[in-house]
Amino acid sequence: MTDRELINIAREASQSAYAPYSKFNVGAALECSDGTVFTGCNIENASLGCSICAERTAAVKAVSSGNRDFVRIAVYAESASYCTPCGTCRQFLSEFSPNMEVLCAKSDGRYVSYKLNKMLPFSFSSETLL
Repeated sequence: MTDRELINIAREASQSAYAPYSKFNVGAALECSDGTVFTGCNIENASLGCSICAERTAAVKAVSSGNRDFVRIAVYAESASYCTPCGTCRQFLSEFSPNMEVLCAKSDGRYVSYKLNKMLPFSFSSETLL
């Protein structure tokens, strides 16, 4: 699958977002090592702490389906800026694949690519617990 195809899947996923408070619809498409793609969108709640981001929605769907080896994720929003994962999502994703690729897209079709471990260089990990 090409970067563009994965970003298009993320864009489609953003159309399912429930964001009545921020009005910032985000979609994510998470590709696993076996080629399976899981999508997610942000889902807000009046109690904002109960909201969940698109990236974690996709990751939860993947893990609950038995997939834990993530290769890359595309994140998309109708925004003039690149849509990057928040700190919580970076930490959540690093639990499974700290070296995965992160494609951050914006509404004009452009995107940038980062390695997750460069976006979150000092993640809290199982090694921290030793």
